[in-house]
Amino acid sequence: MNSKNPRFDLGKTIVATPDALDALRDSGQSPGDFLSRHAMGDWGEVDAEDWQLNDQALIDGSRILSAYTTLKGVRIWIITEVAGDEGRRSVSTILLPENY
Repeated sequence: MNSKNPRFDLGKTIVATPDALDALRDSGQSPGDFLSRHAMGDWGEVDAEDWQLNDQALIDGSRILSAYTTLKGVRIWIITEVAGDEGRRSVSTILLPENY
């Protein structure tokens, strides 16, 4: 993770689909690079509406979606799920859009 303070908690569990791991491996990139951007509030290549929804999710605890492209041109998503009753997010998932 980056030394800067993240804007939200990624949750206790971070998972990735096999396709996403293959895409990251093929590009020579680390899941941590993208997870850091996501946690810092850099939502990547989402449209303006999703950007605003993510900013609102920082306040209300709803789902956060970021989208990035690897150096090999493969699009990946990171989704951090809705916060539970205790106000903490439980899981972040790295996946390809077609895995959703």
